[in-house]
Amino acid sequence: FKHYYDQGLIYQADRVVNWCSRCATSLSDLEVEYQEEETELIFIKYPLADNSGHITVATVRPETMLGDAAVAVNPKDERYKNLIGKKVILPIQNREISIVADDAIDMEFGTGAVKVTPAHDPADFEMKEKHGLEIYQVIDEKSRMTDAAKICVGLKASECRAVVVTELEKLGLIEKKEKYTHNLSKCYRCNTTIEPILSKQWFLKMKELAASAAH
Repeated sequence: FKHYYDQGLIYQADRVVNWCSRCATSLSDLEVEYQEEETELIFIKYPLADNSGHITVATVRPETMLGDAAVAVNPKDERYKNLIGKKVILPIQNREISIVADDAIDMEFGTGAVKVTPAHDPADFEMKEKHGLEIYQVIDEKSRMTDAAKICVGLKASECRAVVVTELEKLGLIEKKEKYTHNLSKCYRCNTTIEPILSKQWFLKMKELAASAAH
């Protein structure tokens, strides 16, 4: 550790990690196991702030929308080109967030528009870095909803899911639900579902090491 630290290759930073709430530890990508699960893909309407309509996003984790910082679309997607740069009202939280363009967005998944939750998804964290987005951590290290969530505070994230869907249904913002099969991340030690959360961790800069290994 000291050898690499003295060379400036080890550093500490906030990053989204694979977190096991039972073991209270982060796991490397190699330590995560996957289990196929059938769930629901929820299609949620986010109203445009100028009252000109809405944009629909699809997610299997509606509870994380409480921490959304943006909606992202692919800049090549003709369906949304006229919406890039506009604002939407994040349901339940009632705060304005932007529609941003990002080449990483898969136009074929869901509606082609995705919610961006930087504190709870590594890909979303990268978009936060590129687009200068805010971070709202709504799930803590015990997999419970934080004060930032505003609703379901103290509830397990899994319990909050149904509450969020019910609230969205009351608001008339659920467009549809579809059965969806995906791989759920699990802790290899205890089989607890992994929670991606923001955490201060130690990291090793691999670019320099990879370059030296190539010679």
